[in-house]
Amino acid sequence: MNITQEKIDNLNAVVKVVIKPEDYQARVEKAIKDQAKKAKLPGFRPGMVPPAHIKKMYGRSILVDEVNNLLSDSINNYITDNKIDVLGQPLPKMDTGKAFNWDYNDEFEFDYELGLAPEFDLNFSSKDALTSYEIRIDEETLASRIKNLRKSYGKMSNPDVSAEGDVLYGELKQLSSDGAVFEEGITSTASVRLDQVEDGEILRSLTGLKKDDVVTFDIRKAFHGNATIIAKVLNISEEDAQDLRSDFRLTVKNVNRLSESDLDQEFFDKVFTPGTVTTEEAFKANVTAELESMMEQNSEQKLQNDLHKFVTRQVNFELPDEFLKRWLKATNEKLTDQELEEGYDDFAANLKWTLIGNKIVKDNGIEIKYEDVFKTAKARLDAQFRMYSPQPIPEEQLAQYTVQFLQNKENANKIFEEVKSLKVFEYLKDVITINKETIGYNKFLELA
Repeated sequence: MNITQEKIDNLNAVVKVVIKPEDYQARVEKAIKDQAKKAKLPGFRPGMVPPAHIKKMYGRSILVDEVNNLLSDSINNYITDNKIDVLGQPLPKMDTGKAFNWDYNDEFEFDYELGLAPEFDLNFSSKDALTSYEIRIDEETLASRIKNLRKSYGKMSNPDVSAEGDVLYGELKQLSSDGAVFEEGITSTASVRLDQVEDGEILRSLTGLKKDDVVTFDIRKAFHGNATIIAKVLNISEEDAQDLRSDFRLTVKNVNRLSESDLDQEFFDKVFTPGTVTTEEAFKANVTAELESMMEQNSEQKLQNDLHKFVTRQVNFELPDEFLKRWLKATNEKLTDQELEEGYDDFAANLKWTLIGNKIVKDNGIEIKYEDVFKTAKARLDAQFRMYSPQPIPEEQLAQYTVQFLQNKENANKIFEEVKSLKVFEYLKDVITINKETIGYNKFLELA
């Protein structure tokens, strides 16, 4: 067997593989004999089918399989042995014009395209600087959070007349351009939250309503074109909601009002572990601590996003774009040309970050240990379970769930990549100067 590489440029190469009869004949004969031992054919006892009979019936397909297996193994070994850093997978060249007889004496020649990973340098130092924000808990933010909590645990009532902040429950019917009900249009029994209505004039038309009142309004204008809200209200897809241009007639069936819960012990025990909070001051302190924890996460996420943008802008290199596009099409049969063009830039950006991260890990001897993967997976599962139950799962049981979770290769790879990414960020934060700045929550939202 002979394998040679022709480098087209720094990002593309062609590997030529020549397979001679002596390279594959022994493999083919062994595969035929193995098939004969397993074959169950009429007129022959199990395991007694003559290899010559198998060769006559299935020889060519066995030959094709064995040559393909040999080809695949040879290319992979060649790439590994020669330490070629490839992107994607080798792609067979389809326009070579070569034809084979497949008669057990053929000499095969195959050409494969390789996309090569680019070479680049990383030159980060303490001269590079970014900002990490310490988010201040102001009174407005605290009051808003407490208000939301009081509403979440508040009491529902049904006033006679609607006011701002109420929910109108009723039937919505789509109207045609002449104002009549569109017979084949959208009809939905819906809850319209007045706190989501952004148009002042429409909001005024929806207040002061009582049961059986009828009002007409432009639903797109009411929710400022928010397809997510419109889709939920009308029980349609967001895609349909995006294109919707109609007035709707609302017939009120009920007015619902959620009153804020009192700041009493019953409320404190609903929000936090019963008995741990007994005063309004302690309640505010606990809510503040909860907000601070959330904001620390928000600040860390912004810093990671800023690091990601900074690094990818500083490190410039090209990718074998045309090869990668062909590879994506070859490995995703349902991928259309339009989807490829629309999604390729995001794919390339993610690949660029992966290459940078891999180089940081390799150049700095950063280890991703199983203990780190296990710890991260365990934390993710614990957070997921706490969404459904405030009571923590026993440590031993959580550890068992984690082991089971990581036995799934896809899950394990996902957590591994997450841990690797976190270690890359930690490295960057140690190398690049991170300046601390205190900022109000609302100002931080403007930055984010």
